[in-house]
Amino acid sequence: MRVFKMSQNLPTIIVPARLASVRFPRKLLQEVNGSPLIIHTANRLQEVAGEFETFFAVDGVELEETLRKKGFKTIRTDPDLPSGTDRIAQANQELCKDAVLNVQADEPLVEREHILSLVEGLARGNASMATLATPFRNSSDFNDENQVKVVLDQAGFALFFSRLPIPAYRGSSLFDDFSKTDFVPLKHIGLYGYQASFLEKFARSPQGQLEKLEKLEQLRALEMGDSIAVSVVQQGTIGIDVPEDLNKL
Repeated sequence: MRVFKMSQNLPTIIVPARLASVRFPRKLLQEVNGSPLIIHTANRLQEVAGEFETFFAVDGVELEETLRKKGFKTIRTDPDLPSGTDRIAQANQELCKDAVLNVQADEPLVEREHILSLVEGLARGNASMATLATPFRNSSDFNDENQVKVVLDQAGFALFFSRLPIPAYRGSSLFDDFSKTDFVPLKHIGLYGYQASFLEKFARSPQGQLEKLEKLEQLRALEMGDSIAVSVVQQGTIGIDVPEDLNKL
């Protein structure tokens, strides 16, 4: 595994955190084994990416106090911002970092491989933004609208993201038939890296039509004409989207 040294001018991790989740309100303060979910994520980042400076971009006093009591750094952001990337862009107006990584607050099992893969993706030429993907393993996940799909160009940059199964395999409706080809459908993992100049541009841009339709903030970047480098990793993350997901921990 590649090891980064502090002298290499590492990106800063900013974790966007808000309580107003549509599918699972106040999930970040739900207790798991005696600690709020967001503290599990914070401890995990300290464990797997301790050399990266980390801040939590929070939408209010409850999350702020919960994190600060445990010694974690926070920045207050507007609770009405439309996406996590907008929240990070606002936080970075204060922090003024050259490069930033976005780890979701409800991803308490993020791996070091994910963090380092984002750093490497962001270093690719012409990448305004970086993200991750992992191969789909079965049909039910591929057809699940809560599991986002991504298709890439030949250089490993994103062509499109969708909640619907893409690409459509004309001539077959069976996921298993992909195994007869040399194509592997990819599941998007919602972790990101950004250049500071891109964040400034993103924050100034209105939400795009595709972003509004799919409810996927990364589509704004594509609609803006920016390039998103995608690193393919073998293992995904376990995000907490609904109450039942807490059992995964």
